Amino acid sequence: MQIHKGDQLFQEALKYFISGVGAAGRFFPTIGRPLFLERADGAYLFDIDGNQYIDYHSSSGATFLGYNNPEIKQAMQQALDMGYFCNYETEYHVKLAELLCASVPCAEKVRFANSGTEATLGAIRLARGVTGRKKIIKFEGHFHGMHEMAWFNCHTTLSEPNEYGEIPCIPDSAGIPEEIASMVIVLPSNEPDIFRSCMKRHQGEIAAVIMEPVMYNAGCVLPKQEFVQAVREETEHAGTVLIFDEVLSGFRMCLGGGQEYLGVTPDLATLAKALGGSGVPIAALVGKEWVMNGLNPVGKVVMSGTYTGHILEVLGSLKAVEIMRSPGFYDHLNQLADRLYSGLSDLLQRYRIKAVIQGVGARFAIYFGLEHTPIYDYRQVVRHFDFDMNQRFLRKAFEKYLYIHDYGNKLSPTHHGFTSAHTLEDINETLTRCEDIFKLISD
Repeated sequence: MQIHKGDQLFQEALKYFISGVGAAGRFFPTIGRPLFLERADGAYLFDIDGNQYIDYHSSSGATFLGYNNPEIKQAMQQALDMGYFCNYETEYHVKLAELLCASVPCAEKVRFANSGTEATLGAIRLARGVTGRKKIIKFEGHFHGMHEMAWFNCHTTLSEPNEYGEIPCIPDSAGIPEEIASMVIVLPSNEPDIFRSCMKRHQGEIAAVIMEPVMYNAGCVLPKQEFVQAVREETEHAGTVLIFDEVLSGFRMCLGGGQEYLGVTPDLATLAKALGGSGVPIAALVGKEWVMNGLNPVGKVVMSGTYTGHILEVLGSLKAVEIMRSPGFYDHLNQLADRLYSGLSDLLQRYRIKAVIQGVGARFAIYFGLEHTPIYDYRQVVRHFDFDMNQRFLRKAFEKYLYIHDYGNKLSPTHHGFTSAHTLEDINETLTRCEDIFKLISD
C-alpha cells in the first residue's frame, strides 16, 4: 500500500485546516489523517497514492446510488446548460415535489433545504410555530443534526435516568447554552410506558417528538413496533407533532423509508443523503398539509434560503428518485444486503468472534462485543460494545482495501453501508477479504 502523497498533502493541509480537514468527520483515525481522494466511481474510491478501495462509507450514506452515477451526471449537466441558477423555481422543482409526495407516506407538501441539519431545525421550528408550545422530546442515541435544538445525548456518556425514566440532557458539543436544555426532554427509546408517562406529566407542553425510525446513528438499533405505535397514538391524542428524522432511513430500505417499513405515518419527515442519490447536496422537509401550512408565506414560520432548491440539486435529485422508483431497484438492494449480512454473520461464527451483524436495507453495523440479535436497546450496545476489537477490525479492513470509515472514540458503532452500484461480485470479494481479517483478529 502506497501512502506517501497522502502523508505529504496532510502536512500541507495542517497549515490551513484544523487537524488537516475541512470537516471533523473526515478525519480518519485509522491512518491518523483524512483519506485524500483522486476520484471515485461506482462502488470504489481511488486515493492520490493510486490505491483502490471497495467503499462501505458512501459519503456517510449520501452516495446511495454510487459515485459518478452516469444518469445523475447527465441530469446535472442539463442544469449546467440551463445556467446552474439558484433562488428560482422551475417545472423540475414541481416534478420532484410530486414524486416525493407519491413516494413518502406522510408527504402532502414539500419544502426544500440544503442539509439534514437544516431540515430538522426547520421541522422543530415549524412544530413549535404550529402548536404554540416550546418543549420537544428526543430519544437517547438519536442524532438530528448539528444544531442546538436537538443535539443532546447522542454521542455523550450515559447518565442515570431520574425517577420518571427521563435522562438528564447532556450537550454533544461545547457552545450549547444550558437554557436550551430546559426545552428538551430526553427519553430512552423502545420504552412505551416511560413515553406515555412523560406525555401525561407534560400534558399541553410538548410541541414535537423527533425520532429516527431506525436508529442508524448507533449502527442499526431497531425500533419495537409497539413502541413506535405508542408514540404515534400519544402524539395524535396530545396534538403533538411527530417528526421522523429520515435523513438516514429515507429510501434506504424501501421507497417510503422508515415510515413505510414500520407502517406508521408521522406528521413531518426530514429527508437528505439518499435523496441526492450520488452525493448531490439536497434535503427536504415533507409532511401533512395541516402542519406544513404553518410555513411562510401561508403561515408565520420562516424556512427558506438562497441555495435551497438549487437547479443542480433538483435535477440531480429528480433523477435519483426516478431511479429508486424503477422496477427491481430494491430487489437488487435486498439481494446484496442478504448476501453481505448473512456472509459476515457466518464468518463471525466460524472464527468464534464475539460480534453480531445488524442491518436494514443498505446500512448496517458490526457490533463487536454483543452476542444476540435483534438489538433494540441502545444502552445495552454502549455497555457491551468492544471498541478495541472494532478498531482492530477497521485497521485490518483498510489494509485489505476496504474503506469502512472510522469515526473515532464513539460509545457505539456507527453505520456502514453499500450502494446500488455494488455488485454481488463486490460483496463476495468483500467477504473473502473479511475472512482474512477475521482469521487475523480472532487470535
